[in-house]
Amino acid sequence: MLTTHLHSPPSLELVNVTKRFGSFVANENISMEVSPGTFHALLGENGAGKSTLVKCIMGYHKCEEGDIIVEGASRDIRSPQDACKLGIGMVYQHFTVVPSMTVAENLILGRPDIPALIDWKAENKRLEAFMETAPFQVPLHALISDLAAGQKQKVEILKQLYLNSRLLILDEPTSVLTPGEADEVLGMLHKMVKAEKLSVLIITHKFREVTDYCDEITVLRKGKFAGAGKVADLTTSEMARMMMGEERTGKTVAKSEAAPGAPLLELQELRANRDNGVEGVCGVDLTVRSGEIVGIAGISGNGQRELVEILSGQRPLTSGTVKVNGQPYGMTRAEIEKNQIYILPEEPLRNACSSLMSVAENLVLRTFDKAPLSQRGFLNPRAIRNVATSLISRFRVRPPNPANAIGNLSGGNVQRAVLARELGSGTAKVLIAANPCFGLDFAAVDFIHSQLLEARNRGVAVLLICEDLDELLSLADRIVVMTSGRLVYNAPVTQANIKEIGEKMAE
Repeated sequence: MLTTHLHSPPSLELVNVTKRFGSFVANENISMEVSPGTFHALLGENGAGKSTLVKCIMGYHKCEEGDIIVEGASRDIRSPQDACKLGIGMVYQHFTVVPSMTVAENLILGRPDIPALIDWKAENKRLEAFMETAPFQVPLHALISDLAAGQKQKVEILKQLYLNSRLLILDEPTSVLTPGEADEVLGMLHKMVKAEKLSVLIITHKFREVTDYCDEITVLRKGKFAGAGKVADLTTSEMARMMMGEERTGKTVAKSEAAPGAPLLELQELRANRDNGVEGVCGVDLTVRSGEIVGIAGISGNGQRELVEILSGQRPLTSGTVKVNGQPYGMTRAEIEKNQIYILPEEPLRNACSSLMSVAENLVLRTFDKAPLSQRGFLNPRAIRNVATSLISRFRVRPPNPANAIGNLSGGNVQRAVLARELGSGTAKVLIAANPCFGLDFAAVDFIHSQLLEARNRGVAVLLICEDLDELLSLADRIVVMTSGRLVYNAPVTQANIKEIGEKMAE
């Protein structure tokens, strides 16, 4: 029977771990140690081998060389179930919750002792008791498909805590959380670590999270060990130098001083329902002008996802009007093309790409049926490859092979590919971006920020929906707050009151 009592966390040591995929060496002779009751960060740029390494710990991959030592003994971990038996659990960068099931069902789904017939009365009582001590609340009987990305991430963390994981591996756990939510989650985990009830191994690209919560770091670069140390003894510049082989500092985002132009995107009294029929967008009025970035802040689950789906033609309006350049906009493919509307949705591998198709095929999804990519009803593979190769080079997609399945790329390179498709033509009039930097390292973040600003500076109207308030304050010209499906705050970013924004977000 599952209990909710945490025992002392196990020790973990990796000794000369090597993992290959054919001739490609993803991890080479990597050694590291996570001591019981410590908060340990695993750092490195996208593609450095971090996710592969932790998947070896979890049993998804079998390393060709080296040892994984848990509680002082070498372990043959062949599956996540083996890892679970050792008290090791993981929250992945890409969601593993089942969309058609409820939060409660997902919380018990991974139980090793799940019975053939569940006593829901007893199980609900146990779940309610667990939620009373949880760091955040998610409705137990809500469908996962009705939740926004930030809420799904919370369920992932709750699921591992409910399964009594004593060594918790977190892959970018706060990417879609507000700063307050991130501090709440990491603060709670930090207290459990200090009480020696839990050890945490966190993959993150946010140095603030490292300096505020972590005890030690291990750094990977290009699949190899690049350094380690205690956080108290290191500066962020030293950590960055380990990650990239040279000293780098965060980029200051520069924006041109040109005043915004004419209104390009106008939302008038928009209303739409969530998947469960409850109203999720409740009378939204908003204008985005040429050469302006309007940032929508808010805690995940307050109507942002539904708003993006309205503008991309994926969710019907119940009332209201959308106008582009002063004319009604019906969100059809023909109107999207005519008005040059470009969209960067959140979770791009799920919402903006076909993961099994090649990078080249994904790059031409907008234009594959037009000359020269298509002639007389037949695709032109050479023309498609030429267009893709050019975009891959311009947007620095890695590896630069147009034949690769896009699902095999790192998160940062998937986002680069989507940006290449949406912005590569240079014809965008309106750009809608939802959490475009989710789970990316700061080099990839800088690149995406530069592309958004370049679009804004050439007169594109940019609507940026983002749960990272610091990112919004850095990029936006004007900031609004969305709470319970309504816009409850609107101000130029130069006049933004951070305290008031936080209060409005929490209403």
